[in-house]
Amino acid sequence: MRVFHVIAEHFVELESLPSILPADGFVWIGSGRREFEVNADDIQSRLQHWGCGQLVDLHITDLLNNQLPSHFDTTSWYDLLVFRRLAAGAGSAGLFVDDQHGTLATARAALAAIDTSPVGFAVFDRVLLSVHPAECAVREFFALRLAQQSRSSESRGQARLPPSPADLMVRMANHMVDSYLELRRLLTRQLGTLQRELLGASSRFDDWNMLLEARNALHMLEDTCEDQRSAIQEWIDARDEWPRESEAAARHERELLRLRSRDVLEHIERVLGHVRRLELSAEAAVQMHFSALGHRTNDIMRTLTVLTAIFLPLNLVTGFFGMNFDGLPLIHSAAGTWVALFIMFGVALGLAGFFWRKRYLGARQRR
Repeated sequence: MRVFHVIAEHFVELESLPSILPADGFVWIGSGRREFEVNADDIQSRLQHWGCGQLVDLHITDLLNNQLPSHFDTTSWYDLLVFRRLAAGAGSAGLFVDDQHGTLATARAALAAIDTSPVGFAVFDRVLLSVHPAECAVREFFALRLAQQSRSSESRGQARLPPSPADLMVRMANHMVDSYLELRRLLTRQLGTLQRELLGASSRFDDWNMLLEARNALHMLEDTCEDQRSAIQEWIDARDEWPRESEAAARHERELLRLRSRDVLEHIERVLGHVRRLELSAEAAVQMHFSALGHRTNDIMRTLTVLTAIFLPLNLVTGFFGMNFDGLPLIHSAAGTWVALFIMFGVALGLAGFFWRKRYLGARQRR
């Protein structure tokens, strides 16, 4: 668990939870899910001592639940947002490093590496409590980023740090949505590999479990994005119900918070649109695979039918001269065999030429 004090252009990490809240700024408590479970009683007592009010037991359960979808809830003294992140799992970044063209094995491994673990936020007036999965990069990223912004603000005299816990929460949610960009490249490459396997001229694709896993992964991402959109929309609606501020600075801060929240919602919409396009692309690849398979089957059957049609008259000729009658023509002639062979050869060439002109044999010419 890490504790930070954010005030104007200063960002300081504290050794432990302070006994009293600082006079200015706000406190950010970034905790892993297991650490929060162990220290929940201590955090509850500090929140009560600070005058913020304790977390509701049901909300503590939500923050500890690793399978909870994105959702928003509010009380009169704090807001709760659970936001499932979209990120490539550990080790997925190097899946295609040694395999530049991609294979089904690497695509399957990449699908299994998608991480959608939830991150929980409890937003008080002057305290932000964030509960992260183990080894979550979001907390470490913002701890480093805010420290760098603090040093930059001190050197330039500009306040660039989040002015409130709600602002920091929205920034972290936006970062989790933007992290989908890395996952998007990975998924696009996976589907490209899958499409090459499905549409390859010499492909013998039979790994339908892989295809089912890809579709399930895309459906899971779509459901995750829809839950994210609903949670952020509820957060925006709740912000619109806040009482109007009389001070200009407070109105400006609220307008910036609303702007950031709408920006997060727009990013989620873009991610959701891209996921749906990937789903359509996967479905189209399957349909094209069966169309190509049917086309190859039709070519094979056409060739076999033409060959059968060519040899059918030859079988008729051999069957005719194979009858046990003495009065058949050419039976007792020395040139009869050659005449029959010439007739058979001429019929075969004539039918082959006819079928070729009709384009029943060979590749179809482009007009």
